[in-house]
Amino acid sequence: MSAPQVPCPPNSVTYNRTFCACEPGYLYNSTTKNCSFFTFSPEWVVESGVDSAVTFPETIFSFDQIKKFTQSQAVFLEATAVLLASWLLFCVFVRFHELGDGRNIWFQIRWWISRLDVCFATRHWLEDQKVVRKRKTELGGAFSIASWILFIGLLLYQIITGRSVEVHNLKAANAPDLVSFVNDLEFNITAVSTMSCSQLRGLGTIFLGNPGSIDYRASPLSTFSNYSCLNTSRGPTISLRCYNCPLVRDNVYISWQFIDVPSQPASAVAFEFNLTAKSPTQKKHMSLVSGTVRNGTYVGDAPLTFRGTDTNILKFNLFPRIYQNLHGLKLAQPLFHEFLPGSYIRDANELQVSLQNSSNGLINTTLLINFLSDYIVEIDNQNILGPVSFLADLGGLYCISIGIFFYLLVQCEYRVKRLRKEDQVFRNIRSRRKAKDHWDKLRKYVMYTWGPSSLLEDNYNYNYSSDGCCACAKGVSRRKNDSDKRSDRESSLCAISFDKKDRSHKVMAGKHLSEPPKSLKDEDIPPPPPLPVFNGNSTVNVSDIHKNLQDLYEYNAMLRENLVNTQSMLRDLTTKYSSMASEDQT
Repeated sequence: MSAPQVPCPPNSVTYNRTFCACEPGYLYNSTTKNCSFFTFSPEWVVESGVDSAVTFPETIFSFDQIKKFTQSQAVFLEATAVLLASWLLFCVFVRFHELGDGRNIWFQIRWWISRLDVCFATRHWLEDQKVVRKRKTELGGAFSIASWILFIGLLLYQIITGRSVEVHNLKAANAPDLVSFVNDLEFNITAVSTMSCSQLRGLGTIFLGNPGSIDYRASPLSTFSNYSCLNTSRGPTISLRCYNCPLVRDNVYISWQFIDVPSQPASAVAFEFNLTAKSPTQKKHMSLVSGTVRNGTYVGDAPLTFRGTDTNILKFNLFPRIYQNLHGLKLAQPLFHEFLPGSYIRDANELQVSLQNSSNGLINTTLLINFLSDYIVEIDNQNILGPVSFLADLGGLYCISIGIFFYLLVQCEYRVKRLRKEDQVFRNIRSRRKAKDHWDKLRKYVMYTWGPSSLLEDNYNYNYSSDGCCACAKGVSRRKNDSDKRSDRESSLCAISFDKKDRSHKVMAGKHLSEPPKSLKDEDIPPPPPLPVFNGNSTVNVSDIHKNLQDLYEYNAMLRENLVNTQSMLRDLTTKYSSMASEDQT
């Protein structure tokens, strides 16, 4: 970078009096106009030949994170735990709501949960000396689904963890194998710097074989691959693309260099590489290796700048693999072998001297590709989970899942006695609702067929006759021979009469309140006992006085009983009429 008559930024040196350059290990940022220390991740990325070659923009999808998450075996256990906890919490939440008359949404949900009792329908709370019957409860339905959730989650985890093992076989390569082994190869080498492709020189020749040997030769690079240079934000990138490349060569050398241009020295702080291999016939799979190198094996971790005549060598190996489990896919696995640094500078003063010396104004780089064609790796999958072991695991997991929740079910029903009859509670509510619905349908049919007026009058005459409901509130002393069945029948008729919701019944009930009840008429009340006659000559007997007082007492008690019963009957009728009137207003 040049800065005439402008002070250089921090962490930089001045050369030729008018130019500035960043110190070793620092990289100039054209946005902030400053020299910042170059940092990178020392880890290399190596992918096998079974990963998808389709990539997504990182700003839209974090494809690597999604891929690692879905390939993790623990995701099945985590999903099972979350789903199981959600189901049990939902069942607990539903149980806090009332059942009502069987028409609300909560009764319907709890009823269908009880219908899901498929695992414990005949296995809980069976007393001795009783017939085994199918008994479905809400608690049993909740635990049945929970046991199936646990069973399926553990089964998927077991299938994924023990599905197969990958077996690698190494065999010696022969000529027919190597001739048929062709791949599409791509090499991208980036010099991390502020240089540009205008400083590139010497790219266009490929050297084959070992230097000094009889088979060592040079050829135009175009006969091996297509090559180009691309300016990126990280620096100039050398791209080499070879389609249908055979694996018959031993070593391949490709060299290039960057030189100084006015106001732009040739220097770099690191090298980035990305090598991929694809099959021409199965392009959805690829192998790759990528990473960044800043220091060589014997250089250490001190920051430095690459500049000088010595060559920087990047060594890579291509290892042929045949994937028998992928329809005989033949794919070369690129491997990063070694980085041999060439000329480099660690001191700022030494960098200043090198920038002012024209003989050091270049960066030599060589890409060494070694085809490991002596052996071929055959990869196949062997299933270690046979049918017998799979069925054994299947039965064991099912027994574990059912046993856990069966134990919880028995403990809950043993400690909470109300849970033992919750199936009967559901059936009673559902039966009453169905009976009422059928009764309403029958009433509508009768009213539609014979007319509503006759049905209402008959009900009125029947329920309010002397033998009907009102007779149960007369208070007349009954004999001992009046059967209890008649009393129960009359009471049930009174209940049916008061449950009617028709408007005509409400009017008749109000009309009946204005009429004196028959229990108050004279013919239903016996006359008072006769008054004894006393004259002045008669003598008073104590036994006669006691008998008269006893008759008067019994008559008063009978009157009081009639009065209490009649008052109770009037209060019930008034309450019923008030409720009917409030329903009409609403």
